[in-house]
Amino acid sequence: MKKSLFLAVALAIPALASAQSAMDAYDFSQTDLRGTARFLSMGGAFTALGGDLSCLNQNPAGIGVYRRSEIGATLEIAPVSIKSQSPSNAISKSNTYAYCNNFGYVGSVRLDGAMPTFSWGVSYNRIASFDRDYNVYNASTQTSLSNYIAAFTNGTNPDGLNFREDYNPYYDSTEDWLSILAYNSYLINPTGTNSYQGLAGNNTVGDALTRVHERGYVDEYAIDFGGNIENCVYWGIGFGITDFSLNQHVEYSESMENANIYNGTDVVSGGDAGFEMTNRRVVTGTGLNVKFGLIFKPVQEFRLGIAVHTPTWYDMTQTANADLDYSFFDPNLAEGRNNPYRGNEYTEDSYYDFRLRTPWKLLIGGAVVIGNQAILSLDYERQAYDNMNLKYQDGWDSWVDNEWANEHISNYFKATNIIRLGAEYRLTSNLSLRAGYAYSATNVKEEVENGSVEVLTTGTNAAYTLHKDTNQISCGLGYRYQAFYIDGAYVYRNRKSTYHAYTDFDGLAGPQANLTETNHSIVLSLGFKF
Repeated sequence: MKKSLFLAVALAIPALASAQSAMDAYDFSQTDLRGTARFLSMGGAFTALGGDLSCLNQNPAGIGVYRRSEIGATLEIAPVSIKSQSPSNAISKSNTYAYCNNFGYVGSVRLDGAMPTFSWGVSYNRIASFDRDYNVYNASTQTSLSNYIAAFTNGTNPDGLNFREDYNPYYDSTEDWLSILAYNSYLINPTGTNSYQGLAGNNTVGDALTRVHERGYVDEYAIDFGGNIENCVYWGIGFGITDFSLNQHVEYSESMENANIYNGTDVVSGGDAGFEMTNRRVVTGTGLNVKFGLIFKPVQEFRLGIAVHTPTWYDMTQTANADLDYSFFDPNLAEGRNNPYRGNEYTEDSYYDFRLRTPWKLLIGGAVVIGNQAILSLDYERQAYDNMNLKYQDGWDSWVDNEWANEHISNYFKATNIIRLGAEYRLTSNLSLRAGYAYSATNVKEEVENGSVEVLTTGTNAAYTLHKDTNQISCGLGYRYQAFYIDGAYVYRNRKSTYHAYTDFDGLAGPQANLTETNHSIVLSLGFKF
């Protein structure tokens, strides 16, 4: 945990360097618009429609629309490009991924009385992918990560940072792990009683490079039940079991001239400095959520849908570590065995459990059915990102709120609004043409985005990414032959984000870049109704 530069943060809990931050809750709660090809080609605007395997993850009342059983599967090929644009450079990286987005089964039986059909279903759906690679380059930065570390380490007794016989500061103190790593790598050096300086001085110039490699997913396994009342009101309830996995590898390096360096004996100015820090973490977890939904069909031509998703309650485990290579050169000394002065330091492995509550969701949708030829649909969704919650384990059995992180959640984030539009036109009795659009507004508060609020992270990785608006445009075709169907979709997704190597402090901005993630997906669904 980073000590606030403006407010004191309690350090009463041992090993809080491993506790989760508001940014972790934010990153782990992200979901994508994914599902069958028909669902995606119509922009995901199915809250009032149903009758699709994706409704098991969206509005469970959609299962009540079924009059026959169905089995189907969906495949996706996703070329993804991420461009980072800093004031000094632009870098693009591209990869292509293949997924099984969705497969599922719905069973439906006919009944007598007021409820003519009852349906149940099970499905698998990939609701988020963390597969991404990008690089960020910043030249002539005004400051250094080391200066940021020195700023929040000020006031710390160096005895709590230094290794001694029978004393390991990572486990035997409550000091920040990033402070410990930087102190023992000479990125920060004492300048007085409990005060420190970083590498960058008034005349320091240099550059910073970040390499991010992430792989991971959130998979949801849904079990839904639903039916209809007099073919006018459709109801459904769904249970989601989620599987979370993230493997993250972040390399951050700086190279500086005219820096304040340790030359093996003293701290001097005017030297050359370089370091590379590598942060690794693996996060896994399982979660549970519940969904409730209704669809009203007062007349054949109009439908209104509503659904509520509870938060997903996660039990999660994280393992993490970091290492740092450094090199300092003093031009005033002869080059020799200790010039450049080089070394490597690494943290201990951290392993701990935590609990996460993701945002709740409210979905409202309307659809117009024009004869047997056309459908127009509109969805609104609200996700309460300011309502996320983190807990840590206090002892073996007691779970308590992570108060400082939960306060930051409400300070950093806000509820987001999502709009989805969909259209389908039946060209023939077998062939349909579809199109859709989805827009997600940012869930980050304006004062956080513009840098007027300090953003704190945990562990030894000070970097964070804030997402802006997301636009998704789609189109597709559907073909029906007797009980078989095949649907295809093309989905274009564009998301803007801002990368920060560390938070702004003392009026200085850390290395930043605008990220543009572009996804061109080809989606294919195959199914059989019986």
